[in-house]
Amino acid sequence: QVQLQESGPGLVKPSQTLSLTCTVSGGSITTSYYYWSWIRQPPGKGLEWMGAIAYDGSTYYSPSLKSHTSISRDTSKNQFSLQLSSVTPEDTAVYYCAREVDYGLGSTYDYWGQGTQVTVSS
Repeated sequence: QVQLQESGPGLVKPSQTLSLTCTVSGGSITTSYYYWSWIRQPPGKGLEWMGAIAYDGSTYYSPSLKSHTSISRDTSKNQFSLQLSSVTPEDTAVYYCAREVDYGLGSTYDYWGQGTQVTVSS
């Protein structure tokens, strides 16, 4: 059973950098063909895919967030991380990490973390 657990501060000040880590257990983040994603849900809005890091370390970002988003990994700890710089109150959301599996003809998110609330406020 794969489990994902987000961790990081729940409160970030405007203009600072939001940093979150997802710890994965029950499976390796280097196993083909999994993609490890960050997804967020602002209050009252739908889910927004932010970006992902693939099993081979390749990274992919939402065009709207690419300029201030960075995703990295630590394979020795089986973790991947999100950094979102220059945050504003509009970045307030529940942040999820999730695993996406590529079936070749499509993909699906099969495991999710429970989500962590991040509030951007002074």
